Amino acid sequence: MRYATAFACAAALLALTGCSSHDSAREQEWRETYCGRLGSWQSTKADGSAGGEASGYLAVAAARRLDREGLDRHGSHILDDTAMAVDGDTEAEGRAVAYCTDAGFVTGLR
Repeated sequence: MRYATAFACAAALLALTGCSSHDSAREQEWRETYCGRLGSWQSTKADGSAGGEASGYLAVAAARRLDREGLDRHGSHILDDTAMAVDGDTEAEGRAVAYCTDAGFVTGLR
């Protein structure tokens, strides 16, 4: 019985400390990757350089990761917004950029 209580306390302590800070850093990295890829796509779109389609795919792939991990903020539907933005929807692009701004990242264009 005493071991079960000690184990439960240790598990609770681990959940409150190490795991949460590690996940937070990983989540920030995923957001940073997404916002960087979104900004790269915006840059290639703006200057008309080659690779815009590939940049768009990379941004959508990064958005898929955020969606899978439940990292949308306030129901932003980041995957849908990113896919629609890459397909030419400027309002969806604005929502995707707002997601990055809210997360503390700048995509390069507004």
